[in-house]
Amino acid sequence: MKNSSASSHRTRDIDYRAGYLRPEHCAPPPPRAGSGGMWFIRDGCGITCGVITWMLVLYAQFVVAFVMLLPARNLLYSLVNGALFNSLAVLALASHARAMCTDPGAVPKGNATKEFIESLQLKPGQVVYKCPKCCSIKPDRAHHCSVCKRCIKKMDHHCPWVNNCVGENNQKYFVLFTMYIALISLHALLLVAFHFLLCYESDWTKCSNFSPPATVIFLILLCFEGLLFLLFTSVMFGTQVHSICSDETGIEQLKKEERRWAKRSRWMSLKVVFGHPFSISWLSPFATPDHGKADAYQYIV
Repeated sequence: MKNSSASSHRTRDIDYRAGYLRPEHCAPPPPRAGSGGMWFIRDGCGITCGVITWMLVLYAQFVVAFVMLLPARNLLYSLVNGALFNSLAVLALASHARAMCTDPGAVPKGNATKEFIESLQLKPGQVVYKCPKCCSIKPDRAHHCSVCKRCIKKMDHHCPWVNNCVGENNQKYFVLFTMYIALISLHALLLVAFHFLLCYESDWTKCSNFSPPATVIFLILLCFEGLLFLLFTSVMFGTQVHSICSDETGIEQLKKEERRWAKRSRWMSLKVVFGHPFSISWLSPFATPDHGKADAYQYIV
């Protein structure tokens, strides 16, 4: 480090390279609709994965409604299962939309200026980290995302299926998304199993408005989709809950980073993500979590 690092306002470049604060060396931020606009990452792969996710859920709703539940052989059976499946599907899609369009905790870009560092009133010996890629002061537990082109607070990972990072502000919605997708996948598999039995007993003539070959194809595709996403989202849900309870993000676990923060209890860690206090709103993607007295936004490490 240069002699300036020995001054009262010491800084540290995470790549130990000089000249990183020059604007021409900084990656541009993701396109935004304005300072108060909706957060949305314009990444081709992520947008494609997001559209595929919605199409697969809508396909499952179509098969459940028009292949298996209509015409209704048992009105109560069709009403209950139709209401349950569609309610879970709406919650899953709402969770996906909130996870995709919520700022995951992006650090203000380009704030690593001399004036701002001086305004922090650092004590002698204190160090701030700067990100050479987005020219921002990097808080503890923040990591730079090459897709979002920003440092994200408590970044767990970047998920193309929600076209966003999973971070401090949207982890609740990502957890709910994986949970509701797993639930509708399980429900779809159960409905497919019952419908196969019904069609077998009726010799495939009165179990659907579609022809027997078309019905078989619809059911097989839905069964394959349900199995695939049940396994995938169940694993993701489990890893996310474990990460929250252990108060350690996926990147921190992968890199085996040294813990420099006070470890919370499992219950407190859950409340930090889902809100204070515990309530039914934990299960709602429409409710923004109230983090209560959150920790101060610290740049100093």
